Amino acid sequence: MDRVIDIRQEVPKRRQGAALQKLLHEQLRWAWALIAAALLLSACSKSVNQTAAPAVPSPAPGVKSEHVVRFVSEAVEIAAGSSAEASVLLSIQKGYHLNANPPTYAYLKATELEFNPNAELSVGFISYPDPIVKKFPFAEKPIAIYEGDINVKVLLKAATAAKQGASNLAGILKVQACDDQVCYPPGQLQVTIPVTIK
Repeated sequence: MDRVIDIRQEVPKRRQGAALQKLLHEQLRWAWALIAAALLLSACSKSVNQTAAPAVPSPAPGVKSEHVVRFVSEAVEIAAGSSAEASVLLSIQKGYHLNANPPTYAYLKATELEFNPNAELSVGFISYPDPIVKKFPFAEKPIAIYEGDINVKVLLKAATAAKQGASNLAGILKVQACDDQVCYPPGQLQVTIPVTIK
């Protein structure tokens, strides 16, 4: 038996099918456009990251500024009412340096001695050595540093009424160590100058 097709029913079905196909085709085009845009953005971000300035290396774990410097304070004898020069000798571990006093940049911490005066002793002035000037990758221009062995001089004054005998002067050595790539967090060392008042 031959199949009879009612054209009035078939035409709307074909129109619905064509409309559905058109809709699916349009959605596929949008999906491909979104995928292409995502791939393009991903490629752009990779090329931007590759052409950006090299990242500043992080400080090596376990390195502390106070661990790369050692000091020796020379013993001093002072007569009551007079003054004398004391030396604090710093020895900086090879491969590291300390920032000079004053430092080249404000964000760098200077090597600095601070003393607490007592009834017998006070500090007249502290004299830091001439620095070495070097260029490093982490700084825009050469910076003033100390490396190797340096001598910081401290003028001590004994009070007129100072009692004879031992009267040590305590203080703090503030340092910020750096290597050729990075600077480490600042640190402190307790310092004592052995003084005998005559």
